[in-house]
Amino acid sequence: MINKKWLIGGTSLGVLLLVFAVGIVFTGGFNIALAWTNTESFCTSCHEMQNNFKEYKETVHNINRTGVRATCPDCHVPHEFGPKMVAKIRAAKDVWHHLVGTIDTKEKYEDYRLTMAKRVWEKMKDTDSRECRRCHVVDSMALDEQQGRAARKHESMKESGKTCIDCHKGVAHELPQDYDETEDI
Repeated sequence: MINKKWLIGGTSLGVLLLVFAVGIVFTGGFNIALAWTNTESFCTSCHEMQNNFKEYKETVHNINRTGVRATCPDCHVPHEFGPKMVAKIRAAKDVWHHLVGTIDTKEKYEDYRLTMAKRVWEKMKDTDSRECRRCHVVDSMALDEQQGRAARKHESMKESGKTCIDCHKGVAHELPQDYDETEDI
């Protein structure tokens, strides 16, 4: 016999508590998995990404006078939940390209590099270099301490409609061998 004091709208309190507990466990597991896939060690665990990682190690984003360091997810994964989920889904294409053999060797990777770079540059342009601007805030730059051309360009960014990636391609990775900068003009 069912005790009526345990019924809430025809549903057992035990069932509600079970659903609630499963939801908490799922959410916790999801957040743990999300955090794990947002680490530099995860990003560079695929041998294809080792190509970019070697280049990155020699850049100012990894080693610099202040010790401030940006890792793969800092530049390639948005912090906001919605855009982060879109980025995670898009990242699955790298696994696909490995499986179908598009980028499974260094030579193939280099041949496909411009296509990959253009996708990243386009995303950065579309988001007004959102990930760059988490660390590089133009309004907080001491423009008088920058070299002349850099100061002028940074000062005119808002009026010109340009964003970080328009001038800083190749800042964290080598430019693809078949990249033609005149295409950007």
